[in-house]
Amino acid sequence: MTLRLTWVQPEDLLGHELAQAYQDGRAPEAIAARWHAAGGPEAPPRAGTSPTPASRYLRALAGDLLDELAELPSGLADAEPTDLGQIRAHCPDWPARPGPAPAPAPTQAHLEAAWLGRAVGCLLGKPVEKLPLEGIRDLARAGGNWPLRTWFTARGVPDDLLRTHPWNRRSAPTSLAENIDGMPEDDDLNYPLLNLLLLQRHGRDFTTADVARLWLDELPAGRTFTAERVAYRNLLTGIEPPHTAHHRNPFREWIGALIRADVHGWTNPGDPAAAAAAAHRDATLTHTANGVYAAMFTAATIAEAATGHGDIHACLRTGLTVVPPASRLAEAIRHAVHLARTTEDFDTVVDALHTTHRAYHWVHALPNTALIAAALTHANGDFSGSICRAVSGGWDTDSNGATAGSVAGLLTGAPTALPDRWTTPLKNRLATSVADFDGIGFDTLAQLTHRLAHQLTHRETRHP
Repeated sequence: MTLRLTWVQPEDLLGHELAQAYQDGRAPEAIAARWHAAGGPEAPPRAGTSPTPASRYLRALAGDLLDELAELPSGLADAEPTDLGQIRAHCPDWPARPGPAPAPAPTQAHLEAAWLGRAVGCLLGKPVEKLPLEGIRDLARAGGNWPLRTWFTARGVPDDLLRTHPWNRRSAPTSLAENIDGMPEDDDLNYPLLNLLLLQRHGRDFTTADVARLWLDELPAGRTFTAERVAYRNLLTGIEPPHTAHHRNPFREWIGALIRADVHGWTNPGDPAAAAAAAHRDATLTHTANGVYAAMFTAATIAEAATGHGDIHACLRTGLTVVPPASRLAEAIRHAVHLARTTEDFDTVVDALHTTHRAYHWVHALPNTALIAAALTHANGDFSGSICRAVSGGWDTDSNGATAGSVAGLLTGAPTALPDRWTTPLKNRLATSVADFDGIGFDTLAQLTHRLAHQLTHRETRHP
């Protein structure tokens, strides 16, 4: 049996890097022609690896062409910088630092609702991850669950539909309504756990190198995907951050940094600039430009929500202040929010977003961040409405559900405000391979996060 390792083989990376090159304003046509003339395949559309191994010649050629693509200049580089100082210079409404009295840390109840919300939204999206939009809609309708309002189920779903649109192979045994027994492991929960460890060990002044060392110590390589897996591999070959985000990493503008941002928002209540700066230091291990902005936007949005006095629309507006306004991500978010505010039927919003972003991979940060913003806006921050809209919109369903659930859960203010149908099946238990967290309860996680947030918000040293 041949081991087909996902997200790292040069022949699989090359097609993704060609797509990235077209999207970020380079001119890769000549390199693409050489690749296709040699028989090189397109990027796998939904999986992490092509079905058959490439020849040694194709693999070597792919490596050479990846390096050549990295040297092509980008016409969007000036509008989409990665350096934090340059990002701030592009943002005329960059948030001001708060006054001398820090905002109080979010209450333990707020944080438990946020942790639970993240888990519920993630779990809702897990069985339909990687499925096309029409498959998600057909499966929900067949289960009597459209518009989406509760867990997916296989009960009553015709076999021929399941053959056409099979559930996510790894997730279905633990994420369908009839199978849920606690919260199963997922990278969307692993990364917040890692960031708790990061802040416990290094405090507010952590560096990108601290993130890298923590991953090498605590994160199994097999639990990484896309940009995180490439960066992890780069670390093991002696490449240091931030070059880990650039070297043969075509996923550097995908969603991975966004799903790591929550803790930075929770621990910087009322200080979206500090939350965004922390998310930037975390994100630049693995991502550049729009991939970094997605994390900064999420962290700043959550920092505003963590004050307990902002509505979802004010929170999203705050999030946009840390994103360069001429960037593709800012444009995507503005467009999504406008659609959501002016369109009554959310399916119509989703169809428009899928048309607009059809050139992007289903894990890319642009369409997914836009969908999260649209879901939160259209649901007016309502918890069930937010997670169901985020998941029903497709693309990276578990990650989108997780982030929408985290924000909307935080805004509810208490775990008791979340409907029992969502929280009871989780049994206050989270599975993970991170450190000593396996089996931990969400109430305990909230207690740990509250203590950490309180400690950090009462220290004088703050990042700008």
